Amino acid sequence: MTTLVDPGAPAAVELAAAIATGARSPVEVVTAALERAQAVQPALNCFTAIWDDALDAAEQAAAAVARGDVLGRLHGVPVAVKDTTPVAGRRTTLGSYAFEHWVPERDAYIVTALRRAGAVIIGQTTSPEFAHTLQTDSPLWGVTRNPHDPDRTPGGSSGGSAAAVASGCVPLAEGSDMGGSVRIPAAWSGIVGLKPSLGRIPMDVLPGLFDSISHHGPLARCADDARLFLAAAQGPDDADIMSIPGPLDLDRPLSGDVRGLRLGLSIDLGCFSVDPEIAAAVTAAAERLAAAGADVEEVTVGVSLEHEQAWMTLWAVFMAAYFGDAREQIGERIDPDVAALIDLGRTVSAVEYKRVELVRTDLWRRLAAVLADHDALLCPAMAVPPWPASKEAARTHRESRREAGISPAMTTVFNLVPQCPAISVPVGTHSRADDAGLPIGLQVVGRRWRDNLVLEVARAVELTPA
Repeated sequence: MTTLVDPGAPAAVELAAAIATGARSPVEVVTAALERAQAVQPALNCFTAIWDDALDAAEQAAAAVARGDVLGRLHGVPVAVKDTTPVAGRRTTLGSYAFEHWVPERDAYIVTALRRAGAVIIGQTTSPEFAHTLQTDSPLWGVTRNPHDPDRTPGGSSGGSAAAVASGCVPLAEGSDMGGSVRIPAAWSGIVGLKPSLGRIPMDVLPGLFDSISHHGPLARCADDARLFLAAAQGPDDADIMSIPGPLDLDRPLSGDVRGLRLGLSIDLGCFSVDPEIAAAVTAAAERLAAAGADVEEVTVGVSLEHEQAWMTLWAVFMAAYFGDAREQIGERIDPDVAALIDLGRTVSAVEYKRVELVRTDLWRRLAAVLADHDALLCPAMAVPPWPASKEAARTHRESRREAGISPAMTTVFNLVPQCPAISVPVGTHSRADDAGLPIGLQVVGRRWRDNLVLEVARAVELTPA
């Protein structure tokens, strides 16, 4: 198995500190990022565009350091953004022939926020068409591959961002998460991925501003990098009417101190069939947290197929409402799975759609009962190891998922309760011959708005490695 992971690549917090003190030059750092991106791109296909003119921004960042300017949190740090996030003057395709030639006239809020923090964006990363699934394989850009094993998918839909971070191109990349699209590729690529509380990072990339399952979030090398991204990107901002008014204090590095925290552990959440090695790794991580001073106990959440199906109904209507015109516009060039989602969404009545709120309410009451007595819930992020890289190669896995009616992603249900932050953090690797060395991710789900707490738990996991 060929690996393109770069475990020695520096974290964003390290780079930002070195740049601020003059120990490293933004030009040197960004040049290295661009060179690494060009080097891995033929094997991984994780970028839709690599911007060589990012060096201009790096030179401006170096000049600011030389002048003694006040620097942002990410000053001179190279980052990447997902190809579903509009960037003014740059082709942004959403992985679809329907947007093959679209050049937005404005930056999304998240792009403005990252630049305001001093980050240097070096390019755009791949996504499946309209970010619709957990495999990054689009009709327009083709198959994106996992740095741990290029025959496997890095996950999706922010798979390009995850592959760019895991392979050492950038320490941070922006992703979007509607059903796990940050946490899924984080788990399958062996990095950290955060779905913040709804509205923590203002989101204005969708046609409508009132969607209730969508989040921006970081793909990062470590929990402190995710904290740094969140500190730079959090609102509030009128770009998103649902952005949270009270920003968090995220200036201090994470301590990882979990002494006195009460953590609930559920391996299957009530309905998932979890790979034994994943179950063992997550259980072992929970035991290490207990040894570090947390009070960990097994809990019953009671997630059911009905909850998973409710998310699928929302997702199908989302696709039909926002991207349904592409069904006829590009015809056979659309991903067949996208077409099927759009067709499904068009069959859902307004009454059926409204009734999904009853299922979401039931899920919240079940989760709230757990979180009333626990600071956070621990569970796997993914129930199975990474699938084969292409949709065609993964056909058997995909068809079995459809027949079972439930996703291998243990993430989607937590988009139904979007005010609860959730993070995926690596907790080991598979040892079986077929999957040896492939990453395993632990998911930490927190109480509403407590993004800082799930970050602390993730940091504690990092401090107690397997």
